Amino acid sequence: MSALDISGRANRHRGEVEAVIGGERRILCLTLGSLAELETAFAADNLMELAARFSAGRLKADDMIRILSAGLRGGGNLVSDEDVAVMSIDGGLAGLARLTGELLAVTFGGAEDTANP
Repeated sequence: MSALDISGRANRHRGEVEAVIGGERRILCLTLGSLAELETAFAADNLMELAARFSAGRLKADDMIRILSAGLRGGGNLVSDEDVAVMSIDGGLAGLARLTGELLAVTFGGAEDTANP
């Protein structure tokens, strides 16, 4: 099964989101390992501090690259931050911001999803 065949496979109850990145449909998920990676990258002492930083809504482009890279790796994609920095995101800059927000919302709660139980 190719990456393009995963449409509708993201399970939001597991914290997964689906997006077209770099021309391929991919699953993103901030796993415990991904969150630990982000704690280190953002010098956060704990998950509450990390969540507070993200909820402030003032993310730099580099922050979004780190978050999406961690989410892609958590979703089983073998990518580096450098790979993600040059990938196109479906929907351009608005799509990038929307995807980052959606991934954070399903991870930290606050995202309702009735379409994919």
